[in-house]
Amino acid sequence: MEQCAYIGLGSNIGDRELKLLMAIAELGKLPQTKVTAVSPFYETEPVGGVPQDNFYNAVVRLNTELAPLELLDRLKRLETEVFHRVPSQRWGARSMDLDILLYGELVFNCEQLTIPHPGLAERRFVLQPLSDIAPDLVHPILGKRIIELLTELASPEQVVRI
Repeated sequence: MEQCAYIGLGSNIGDRELKLLMAIAELGKLPQTKVTAVSPFYETEPVGGVPQDNFYNAVVRLNTELAPLELLDRLKRLETEVFHRVPSQRWGARSMDLDILLYGELVFNCEQLTIPHPGLAERRFVLQPLSDIAPDLVHPILGKRIIELLTELASPEQVVRI
């Protein structure tokens, strides 16, 4: 059955804008999947305390028939095969990071995947682009709209639309 999924995109190595555009194109090539919305791009400060360059971030809405773990597997393959992502320290620099933020109204937790993404409500670099394409979407655990989560966020992160 087709579901609406939201994918967070982030890059801070190389031509960040080109990599986001490439990732959107690659997401559109996934089987049984269609890109239905793309947020504006944002330049964002890295979180986690590791010194590194700023990121470019965006959020994409997909309609997909892929199950959550299959979608995750496809995203991880894109990261390594297309963007040549190599393992780095936690919160470190990356050529492309693709995260499942939300998958329909699903609440899911296993060793490989947690939906909704566990940091979603605390990350301005995710909430801002997500609110651009789905401000009234309701977080399935917190019961708040994305725009409300963004408005209530006290994080000092710098997130600048490009």
